[in-house]
Amino acid sequence: MTEFRLPVRVYIEDTDAGGIVFYANYLKFFERARSEYLRHLGIEQSLTISTNRLFVVRSCAMTYHAPAKLDDQLEIVATVEVIQGARVLFAQRAERAGATLVSGTVEVVCVSADQHKPKPIPKDLRARLTGHRPEES
Repeated sequence: MTEFRLPVRVYIEDTDAGGIVFYANYLKFFERARSEYLRHLGIEQSLTISTNRLFVVRSCAMTYHAPAKLDDQLEIVATVEVIQGARVLFAQRAERAGATLVSGTVEVVCVSADQHKPKPIPKDLRARLTGHRPEES
């Protein structure tokens, strides 16, 4: 599956007292990259909400390899690894000049907006996430 890359600059608000990116802020960076990836694929989250669907994070795991610092230019990478039923597993990482600083996975589940119960990902969304046209699925 294709990678999506989002450039991110590290601002003072992203850092801790030691001058490095606060560990939880990578979750924000990963969220932005996934959201922009969906937008890039033509999947507007406001439209999925209007069709009684939400994408919610079910689980995440991250490994920290090296710190990012104030003013660093990062690339946040998102790739769809698995689509199964109502779930999508994203592989994500934060890179600086091609070196991986943080890597992880984020499992997202499609649920009904009204009852928050799992709903299968519709064929058209599944096709976009897998890089296929709907008629190929």
